[in-house]
Amino acid sequence: MKEFDTVILKESYEGVPEGTQGTIIQEYQPSLFEVEFFDNDHNMIDTVTTPIMVLDLVSEF
Repeated sequence: MKEFDTVILKESYEGVPEGTQGTIIQEYQPSLFEVEFFDNDHNMIDTVTTPIMVLDLVSEF
């Protein structure tokens, strides 16, 4: 996973529900990312520092 990839949460994390999609906006470490999460209407829900273990890759940039 890398910056601008689309990801989905495998489980709820930091108040963001399981199944929410987001975009990686920064990589802090190979296993820790800043992710902007969006609702189904493409409105941003939150920006969360998220570990790779709760993310699945949807599509690569």
